[in-house]
Amino acid sequence: MSANEVIAEYLFRRNELPDELAVAQTAEALRGCDDGELFLEYRQGESFVFDDGRLKSASYDTNQGFGLRAVAGEKTGYAHAADLSPAALKRASAAVQAVKAGYQGIAAEPPPATNRHLYPEANPLGELPFEAKTGLLSEIDAYARGRDARVRQVSASLLGEWQAVEIIRADGSRLRDLRPLVRLNVQVVVGDGERQESGSHGVGGRLGYAEHIRPEAWRAQVDEALRQALVNLESVPAPAGETDVVLGPGWPGVMLHEAVGHGLEGDFNRKKTSAFAGLLGQRVAAPGVTVVDDGTLAGRRGSLSIDDEGTPSQRTMLIEDGILRGYMQDRLNARLMGMQPTGNGRRQSFAHMPMPRMTNTYMLAGTADPQAIIAGVKRGVYAVNFGGGQVDITSGKFVFSCTEAYRIEDGRVGRPIKGATLIGNGPDALTRVRAIGNDLKLDTGVGTCGKNGQGVPVGVGQPTLLIERLTVGGTGG
Repeated sequence: MSANEVIAEYLFRRNELPDELAVAQTAEALRGCDDGELFLEYRQGESFVFDDGRLKSASYDTNQGFGLRAVAGEKTGYAHAADLSPAALKRASAAVQAVKAGYQGIAAEPPPATNRHLYPEANPLGELPFEAKTGLLSEIDAYARGRDARVRQVSASLLGEWQAVEIIRADGSRLRDLRPLVRLNVQVVVGDGERQESGSHGVGGRLGYAEHIRPEAWRAQVDEALRQALVNLESVPAPAGETDVVLGPGWPGVMLHEAVGHGLEGDFNRKKTSAFAGLLGQRVAAPGVTVVDDGTLAGRRGSLSIDDEGTPSQRTMLIEDGILRGYMQDRLNARLMGMQPTGNGRRQSFAHMPMPRMTNTYMLAGTADPQAIIAGVKRGVYAVNFGGGQVDITSGKFVFSCTEAYRIEDGRVGRPIKGATLIGNGPDALTRVRAIGNDLKLDTGVGTCGKNGQGVPVGVGQPTLLIERLTVGGTGG
């Protein structure tokens, strides 16, 4: 079925909700408002977890519902329900109109139309039978255990999701999207005597399962998880103190995402709670640092044909050669700041209001050879993979834990280290970038970003970077 047929079936016919009624009710609810929309969603999801040699869990679920939003000035009225019925929509319409309270606004221009599709519309959940999915995880377990006698535990998971969305606006315009999302994760625990260490690797994106079930693909993933675990088995306590840090390409861009990206979202800057507020056109990073948010990359985890307000995603220049050029905007904050929406209005589900969120945020490549960058460091840390992190948006202060890192001694990568944390300030760290590699790499499709209790899929990336004088927390000498 086409996208129109799928959405008509899942959102309207099965729920006996006439689409013309939904259009009329939306127009009535938003009359006199500045903005708003009816967001309808149907979602299917499945997950399979194989742990310690057996299938631990298998689940399948469906969710559906709507969220109706009315925006008057800076105020927002929002009502949502898992009941896609005329009665529920009527109750929601009455509830959100309270936000107007005599207010008479001017309706914002609707998002521009687009025929662009950045990912297949097919539902990945129907691509493989149950036995093939569980059999894949069993093969992963057996392969990992056969690779090294030190393997003590293997965990593998396969997740799939398919989302059908329709957005109806007050003027009757309707925007539709079908969004697939898959992910395959592998974690390996190895041991030597009483010591145990782990490594993990994941891949995913807005594609079907086919790309990830090829033997050469999943075996490479297992090999990488095992490699990380064996490296960590040889690690020594991380040194503590201020030192130069070389960040590897790809997933270490999660530090850029957290320490800098959130501070460039429109709501924090409109409210002047970001360390970057009021700095448009000013230097905020070292020369050569260019950062973009790009939701137009085909098949990527953070990509969107349209955002959750209906705005087509785009490539937004945030920092250009060290100069702050823009923010990521949803419709509400863009209007209040006198700017244009950038396709970054995102929500976790129909039960959540949209807000400015990142899509795929990464730093562009420079010209330096990565090996030459490392060779130029007398003493420092080479951070290749990261785990969790925290950041304070107002101050920009961050703390990130390294899951794979090494000493650098006399320009050479030395022993792996354990327990390293990077501590610093995002805006300040940008000014300390001294070399940018020519090896831009995006992550493998595993990122999920949290903000105000909502989680959405995102992408990150960067080339190899040298940052001078970051504080490294550790327990070694």
